[in-house]
Amino acid sequence: MEPEQGDRVRVITDSAVYEGTLMPGITDHIIIKLSNGYNVGVARDAQIELIEKRPPISQKPVEAEETIEQGWRDDLPTVAILSTGGTIASRVDYRTGAVTSQFTAEDILNAIPELREIANYRSRVVRNILSENMRAEYWIELARAVAEEINNGADGVIITHGTDTLGYTASALSFMIKTPVPIVLVGSQRSSDRPSSDSAMNAICAASVAVSDIAEVCVVMHGSTSDDYCLIHRGTRVRKMHTSRRDAFQSIGAAPIGRIEYPTCEITTFDDYVRRGEREPELHDEMEPKCALLKYIPGASPELLRFCSLSGYKGIVIEGTGLGHVSSDWIPLIEFTTSRGIPVVITSQCLHGRICDRVYDTGRDMLKAGVIEAEDMLSEVALVKLMWLLGQRLGYEEVCAAMKENIAGEISESSGYGTVNHL
Repeated sequence: MEPEQGDRVRVITDSAVYEGTLMPGITDHIIIKLSNGYNVGVARDAQIELIEKRPPISQKPVEAEETIEQGWRDDLPTVAILSTGGTIASRVDYRTGAVTSQFTAEDILNAIPELREIANYRSRVVRNILSENMRAEYWIELARAVAEEINNGADGVIITHGTDTLGYTASALSFMIKTPVPIVLVGSQRSSDRPSSDSAMNAICAASVAVSDIAEVCVVMHGSTSDDYCLIHRGTRVRKMHTSRRDAFQSIGAAPIGRIEYPTCEITTFDDYVRRGEREPELHDEMEPKCALLKYIPGASPELLRFCSLSGYKGIVIEGTGLGHVSSDWIPLIEFTTSRGIPVVITSQCLHGRICDRVYDTGRDMLKAGVIEAEDMLSEVALVKLMWLLGQRLGYEEVCAAMKENIAGEISESSGYGTVNHL
C-alpha cells in the first residue's frame, strides 16, 4: 500500500533511517515530521515504508451545545467546555504541514480519557480560531455562552483558548461576569501531536480547578518546564512571558491563586479568592472596542494622541515610562483629549510596581491635564477594563473614578517587588 499524507512511515537513505509522519511535499523532497516535532527532508528516491495508516480525523462541527454521554456518571459534577480554538485544540494540517485549529471539545476528551474521571461534560464550539483573530465582539459572544452554561446548571466552565491573547480574554471575562462557579481558561504551548505537548496535563489540571471551590475567572497553565504542576492565575493578573516555553504564563504584581500538583491534582492556594456559591451570577457584557493602547518611546510624537482623539476613539491607554510619564510635549494633547470627554489612562512599561505621577513635575502636570493613574494594573488589563467601563455607558467622571477601583483583582492594595510564581 502506497503511503499517504498523515501516515507514519520509515524512510531509508544511504546514511540514515527516519521514522515519522509523512507531510505534504512542496519540493522534490519527502518531508517527514519526526517524533520530536521537527521536520526533515530527504530526496524522493529514498526508500519509504508504511508503518501505520493515519487515524481518521473527525470533521463533525459542533454548532450547538452537545452533551457528551459516553461514560456519563451521576456521581460526578458537570463541566461545560467552550472551545475557541488555539493550540490545545489543534493538530497538524496535512495539506500544509502547519498546525491548525481543528479539534472539537469531544476530540479533546477522546484524546485525554483521564478527563472523564473528573467530571461529566457538555460542549460547544463558540469560535474555532487562532487567538490572534480574537476581538471584543467575540469576548461578548463568549461571555454570553459562559453565562448561559452557568444558568443551565454547569458546576464549572472550561474555555480552551490560544495562548497569545489568552490574557486579554481572561481579563475581559473577569470584568464581564460575576460567577458562582469556576471559569477556567486553558491553552497549550505545543500541539497534541508533539511528544513534548503540554495539552493533556493542562487540560486535566484545568478540569480539576473547574470542579474546585475557586469561583473566579482564572488561567491554568504549566508552572514549570517539567510535568509536575500547574499554576492557577487570576484572570486580571496573568501575562504570557515567553513565546514557546511550557511555563510561559506568570502572575504579575500578585501571587497566583494557587498551585495544582500533577498527576494527583491536589490544589494548594496562596492567595484569597471568591468561593463557590458566594456570588449570584451577573453578566455585564457590553464592550466599547474603539479604544487604543499607545506605547510611549523617547521622541514619540504627541500627534499620535491627537490622531486617536480625532478619529473616533472613545478611550486611550498610554504605556508610559517608569512611574508613568511621557515627555512634556504630550501634556497639551492629553489636556486636549480629556477636554473632549475621552479618558486617558497612564500605565507603566515596568511589569512590577505602581504608577505615581506625584513625584516629578511632569507627572503632576499630567494629572492636571486629566490623566488617570492605572495604579499597578498591567497595560493590557487597563485597556480591557476601559473598554468594559465605556461599554457600561458611564459618564466621563464615572469612568475616571471606576478606573481607580479594584473590581476584579486588577489592583493591589500595595505593590511589592516582583512575584514568586514557582511556589
